[in-house]
Amino acid sequence: MKLLRRSRTPALADRVVWQCASLLLSYPDDESLDTAGQLLEHVEGDAAAHLSETYEAVRALGAMAAAQSYVATFDMRRRATLYLTYWTAGDTRNRGRAMLVFTDEYRAAGVAMPAGEAPDHLPVVLEFAATVDAAAGRRLLAGHRASVAVLYDALRESASPWAPAVAAVLGTLPAATNEELHRVQRLAAEGPPSDAVGLQPFTLTVPPRRPGNEGGR
Repeated sequence: MKLLRRSRTPALADRVVWQCASLLLSYPDDESLDTAGQLLEHVEGDAAAHLSETYEAVRALGAMAAAQSYVATFDMRRRATLYLTYWTAGDTRNRGRAMLVFTDEYRAAGVAMPAGEAPDHLPVVLEFAATVDAAAGRRLLAGHRASVAVLYDALRESASPWAPAVAAVLGTLPAATNEELHRVQRLAAEGPPSDAVGLQPFTLTVPPRRPGNEGGR
């Protein structure tokens, strides 16, 4: 895994990065991309370069091609899932408890989950960190840094236009420890935990909101 240096930007700058990355990692539409482009004017350094790379690449694809590529990347490839607890809990009975960590933080901050999204969906977590509670959001992101790193590696290896946006997110988090690096390598090689014994029926992911679906973007 390519190591990413920790950004030295203050907390407010990190929040702008998180909001921009949330928009760029969501299902692409003109409104989200326009807002991301406006936010880019307030981002500096490596994060600006990373986010601009994703923004320009997605814009260049065009609306239809960007949508098709997004679905093929994030909906069809488990290793590129945007659901953070998949890599920490996998298809096990522990995933429900792992998801509660997110919902508890949202409730404590006085906000409700958006309809049609899972609490561990990376764009949701990023928006929460950017607009509601930066400290709680950073805890959630840092606690699942290994998941974000596995996602980044998967996107980078496939030359995905969304890889730089994830790199920008990693740049706002504490540097990985040796233990975390080993964990990322193990997860990438072995996959997520699996223990279906006694597991209640549970869908791997909540289908992202799509135009035309109830509650869609």
